[in-house]
Amino acid sequence: MLQKLQITLQRNSLAFQVFASLTAFFTYLCFYPFRRAYTAATYEDWIFLGVQFKILMITAQVLGFAVSKGLGVKYVSEMLPENRSKSLILMLALSWFAYLLFALTPAPYNLIFIFLASLPLGMVYGTILGFLEGRRSTDLLVAVLTASFIMGSGFAKSIGKWVMNTWGVTEFWMPFVACAIMFIPFVICVTLMGQIPAPNAEDIASRTIRKPMQKEDRKAFVKEFFFSLSIFVVSYIVLTTFREFRDNFTPEIWKLLGYANNSAIFTQTETPIAIAVLLLMASMRWIKNNYQAFFLIEILMLLGGILIGLSTFLFQAHLIGPVMWLTLLGFGVYVAYSMCNSLYFERMIASFQRSGTIGFLITLADYYAYLGSILVLFYKNFFQKSINYLDFFISLSYAISAIYILLVGLSIGYLHKKYQNRL
Repeated sequence: MLQKLQITLQRNSLAFQVFASLTAFFTYLCFYPFRRAYTAATYEDWIFLGVQFKILMITAQVLGFAVSKGLGVKYVSEMLPENRSKSLILMLALSWFAYLLFALTPAPYNLIFIFLASLPLGMVYGTILGFLEGRRSTDLLVAVLTASFIMGSGFAKSIGKWVMNTWGVTEFWMPFVACAIMFIPFVICVTLMGQIPAPNAEDIASRTIRKPMQKEDRKAFVKEFFFSLSIFVVSYIVLTTFREFRDNFTPEIWKLLGYANNSAIFTQTETPIAIAVLLLMASMRWIKNNYQAFFLIEILMLLGGILIGLSTFLFQAHLIGPVMWLTLLGFGVYVAYSMCNSLYFERMIASFQRSGTIGFLITLADYYAYLGSILVLFYKNFFQKSINYLDFFISLSYAISAIYILLVGLSIGYLHKKYQNRL
């Protein structure tokens, strides 16, 4: 059965694109409750050493993600294609077990299990990308995958809210129960995704060969693109830190805006964002010239940064309401984030004709980005205690927008010059 499926996928490009897109989408969607379901709860009755328990939880998870990304720089980039599916299943099984121990252990001692639950999860995205990169249809495939993690945050929170509201599950048991609901669907999706065939000769000719990167390969790539990668990593830290804060504290922000009991608001606002970004990313596949596509991606990143600040200004000027504001702001965040995520590196590798993997580059960038998220959490909790989440978020929006625009503009100028010099 599976052998016949592989033959069909190799012979029929439309069947391949539909199959690969859907399996990647649902695999990552099923993964997201492991990543975000716990943020649906506020844990507002729990404070330790003067610090809100949710702050401690988010810090523990982000720290776990940062360590995971550091490990993933080696393991994801060196992972053999035949090991991807079983590695993904093992990652989530370990995380699920850690959430069980989190529920069974009294607070605040259970925070160690939030860290441990996150330790495998930071390698999931890079591993999934290994199935999709280096193909003529990679732009479309990654677009669908990106839509899943845009929708995933709202989906995970909705699952968490539903578990607590419908079944009466406590805040501490909710992450384990939410993950239990999604584990079997995840296994099924990963098994199907494992049937995706390797890139063919036409894919390789169009996008260059993608192979596991050993230590010397990674060092050589970083050395050649050190300055541009440094600029990118700093801008990515800024953007990811903002995205993390937005996703982690959306319930608190909506509560301050008067939407405390509307559990569907998360999915309602994230769905149109996901659809718009999906269409925008998917349209990139029609641009055959890799450098033209790469340059356009950089421009869209710049426009995303502008929209973050502009939408916040319009909201403060009472020209748009809170739902429109957070939808437009989310669109700006995810246009920038989705473009500077996988598609940026996919087209960069192809433009400069280098052999490498997206998984290595995005995992490397994520490693530093999650460390940045921790710094913002500490700054908010210890130096801006008197500012509520909404006011802090507004101030952060302006700061992130300005810094990101400056860095992306610098990157565009430098890489354009580097590309022209190689001609």
